Amino acid sequence: MPLHNHKVIIDDLFTTEAMAKPLNVHRISRKERNAEAVYQMIHDELLLDGNSRQNMATFCSTWLEREVHELMEECIDKNMIDKDEYPQTAEIESRCVSMLSTLWNAKECTNHAATDCPPAIGCSTTGSSEAAMLGGMALKWNWKARRIAAGKPYDKPNLVCGPVQVCWHKFARYWEIELRELPMEKGKYMSSPKDVIAHCDENTIGVVQTLGTTFTGHYEPVADVHAALDKLQQETGLDIPMHVDAASGGFVAPFMHPEIKWDFRLPRVKSINASGHKYGLAPLGCGWVIWATEKDLPEDLIFRVNYLGGQMPTFALNFSRPGGEVVAQYYNFLRLGYEGYIKVQEAAFAAARYFAAGLEQFNLFEFINNSSKGLPLICWKLKDDATPPFSLYQLSDGLRERGWLIPTYTLPPNCEEIVVQRIVVRHGTSVDMLSLLLKDFKEVIAELTENPPLNPDKKRTSFNHS
Repeated sequence: MPLHNHKVIIDDLFTTEAMAKPLNVHRISRKERNAEAVYQMIHDELLLDGNSRQNMATFCSTWLEREVHELMEECIDKNMIDKDEYPQTAEIESRCVSMLSTLWNAKECTNHAATDCPPAIGCSTTGSSEAAMLGGMALKWNWKARRIAAGKPYDKPNLVCGPVQVCWHKFARYWEIELRELPMEKGKYMSSPKDVIAHCDENTIGVVQTLGTTFTGHYEPVADVHAALDKLQQETGLDIPMHVDAASGGFVAPFMHPEIKWDFRLPRVKSINASGHKYGLAPLGCGWVIWATEKDLPEDLIFRVNYLGGQMPTFALNFSRPGGEVVAQYYNFLRLGYEGYIKVQEAAFAAARYFAAGLEQFNLFEFINNSSKGLPLICWKLKDDATPPFSLYQLSDGLRERGWLIPTYTLPPNCEEIVVQRIVVRHGTSVDMLSLLLKDFKEVIAELTENPPLNPDKKRTSFNHS
């Protein structure tokens, strides 16, 4: 049979009619399309995204074991909220809550019927932002209940915190709470006990401390603030609870810095949120919130529904959501244990130290954090006496052309004039990979020095297709 007989030859995908013209991407088409062709077009469009492994800005997991990929595929149809239909997935979530409660030193109860020892309680969420908001809501509801019981007004709640992630700004705006975010000072990039106490009053629903700030990676002084709040109560009678935003540090400190008291060992810490999809090593879409005891989660925030089969309590903001991320988190807990998590985090810190040593050789940068004061994160600025013919923004642009995303940003008030860069070293970021990044740093710095930009102070925004 002649090869030129097109009637019997299977068309190459890229020669089919479906691939002959661009898609109308702003309206649903009238006709259906070939599945393979649509997949190929979307697949090819996604090639225009950056390489997540070169995204040094993100705290989120960008490398996952093969077994996690397989479990995610097996769980693609599991709805986390439907505990009647998927009881084993619900049981796995419960086991994870128990493991985290133990990891964060919640008071253990051998007899859950004992009134003096209520067990910890918690749930999975779509991320740490949702978990933080749940913790904040519980603080507000409990504060309101105390105010009502005392016959006092409850219309002016406030929340005291150091430099926080944007989710806390959202929480304050959405729930009409005054956010008393303490300003930074040069050389002091987190809250201090003295500043926290100065901003607390009878309308303070709680104090938030961050274990690994987004801006610089520092652990805030949770235990010192706790002690200051104890003293405040002795002097004024104000009994102010704490919430710890451990989005990243909650899966680092227990393994790398167990001597630091930041968790439920401190009685004022009523709730903790963390991102499973960051240093917990789960895929994107996994967060956790744990309360020290059942009484710390107000009953008013719990809804009970029966229209999915059985009687089911729910207190997350989202309802239907995938169960795969929780199953993958459980896999990591079983797979790694303490020994494995210590190895993983030790490797991240070792890689961070390697990068910091390499960066130091340029004699241009001053470290805000060289990974010795919290997370395996390197944050730096230009030295005060450094006068390169380019800005950090332009250095970021040059590195972006080589595929690297190195965030450049200003610090919060009162340090807006300080421009910094940062890399987050996480699981899958190898020393070899960082050696290539340092090589590109060297080449980009040389290029910018040899051909200085016209405006070395020009700020650049993130690239997008808009």
